[in-house]
Amino acid sequence: MPPVALVTEHTVYACVMGSRAFGLATEGSDTDRRGVYVAPTPLFWGFEKPPLHVEGPAEEQFSWELERFCELALRGNPNILECLHSPLVEHADATGRELLALREAFLSRRVHRTYAGYAADQCKKFTADVRAHGTPRRWKPVMHALRLLISGRDLLRTGSLVLDVGDLREPLLAVRRGEVPWREAEAWLNRLTEEAAEAARTSPLPEEPDRARVEDFLIRVRRASAG
Repeated sequence: MPPVALVTEHTVYACVMGSRAFGLATEGSDTDRRGVYVAPTPLFWGFEKPPLHVEGPAEEQFSWELERFCELALRGNPNILECLHSPLVEHADATGRELLALREAFLSRRVHRTYAGYAADQCKKFTADVRAHGTPRRWKPVMHALRLLISGRDLLRTGSLVLDVGDLREPLLAVRRGEVPWREAEAWLNRLTEEAAEAARTSPLPEEPDRARVEDFLIRVRRASAG
């Protein structure tokens, strides 16, 4: 089966991500589409396994096979968790709706490590740029690092993941346009990092995700597909 056919024929969940889901879209923003497909179980029986992910068929479209998607979500991968909480769902069949109903099972205090870790890696790049050029070479990643830290901090505080930045839209877009001095942006990043660490210590989230519940779902999907 061609990889793209897995997306066109076996997608169980699809949504819009990126700036449109975050409330940060501008006139020139792309439409980033993400999805989850279920590779038919018989495709796993031979030596050649189905792909873990597929790009396309549309531009800015990327999809994961269900098992890979669940693995990454259980690890607290920000991109994957945010897909499950997109306010812009374009498709969800019965399996997709069950996946959405499971989204709380993927959440745990692991998100502090993944969200803050990604932001820390980005900050190293920003700092290197500032040393070499006096300013970050690109401000869009700075905005997204701030957005990710805000989202992760609030998730740790409340136990709920909300993507839309709300009334922080204009301050974040000002960062993207390079209108905020680096020292101010850096101070904001540092403050959010400290707040996320504090939130992790008192978070209502469990220490670990509910792996057994997710695995039960995956096994049932595989069995149904095998028939």
